[in-house]
Amino acid sequence: MVEYGRLLNMQIMILILTAIGYLLRKLNIINTEARAGLTSLVIDVVLPCNIVYSFIIKLNDEVIKASIEVFVISIVIQMVCYGLGFILYRKTAKEEEKVLKYATICSNAGFLGNPLVEGIYGSMGLMYASIYLIPQRVCMWSAGVSCFTEAKGKDIIKKVLTHPCIVAVMIGMILMGFQIKLPEFAASTIHTISNCTTTLSMIVIGGILAEIDIKTVISRLNIYYCLIRLVIIPILVLFVCSFFKLDNLVVAVSTVLAGMPAGSTTVILASKYHGDEKFAVRIVFLSTLLSMFTIPALCMIINLVR
Repeated sequence: MVEYGRLLNMQIMILILTAIGYLLRKLNIINTEARAGLTSLVIDVVLPCNIVYSFIIKLNDEVIKASIEVFVISIVIQMVCYGLGFILYRKTAKEEEKVLKYATICSNAGFLGNPLVEGIYGSMGLMYASIYLIPQRVCMWSAGVSCFTEAKGKDIIKKVLTHPCIVAVMIGMILMGFQIKLPEFAASTIHTISNCTTTLSMIVIGGILAEIDIKTVISRLNIYYCLIRLVIIPILVLFVCSFFKLDNLVVAVSTVLAGMPAGSTTVILASKYHGDEKFAVRIVFLSTLLSMFTIPALCMIINLVR
């Protein structure tokens, strides 16, 4: 299948970038201090540009009307994932629980999902995917960031609202809502920096991976998380949406994006806020690897249900 080949290419690219980061760390070209600097660069500059650029979408009456269903579905999915994070990992260690909560909220729908959806469902599918990502981006940089911070009450609100990625979400929503067209040089600069997201993120992850025992990647807890992220959540989305007889394309796009592996930002934030970054690397690596099999299977199930 064409879409499987495209997905496979992207996943192989992710693994190669991770391997480059792994090698650079083993050769000590990127040491611990350099990796910390790269992490700050990704969080404070590259990811904000990626977020702003993702909101540059042309809106019209037809697009707005067609996007309402997928937008509502995405909000519900984020609420459910947030709730599951507090229910499913209570018996895990505190630092691991933080990582699992965030990784349940935040998938890799942006990088893996968008190109895959476009390959399968065309430009309309890509537009739905862009709308789907809005609630996830807001949630991952608000409720998601709070998973790693120790602040409480007003302090959480202050930290979240002043976080570079949340500021980027606000700017992006203003640009999209008012359809503000940036000067060509500004848009090009943001786009160019945005394109560095995957490369730098996976190199950082590879560097951390070089510091852990590969044998520890496969564990009961890691497999438990992957089962929830890659199988249970998308299957629930598929059958609930089908039950309400929503538009077929909306159902398909929402289900595929709900079944994406853990987002690479899981590792970036765990590293930034002194969480269990090595555990974060294990679940990102394993879920991405397993998604090479679960996503094609999910696409076949969607075709059967539709």
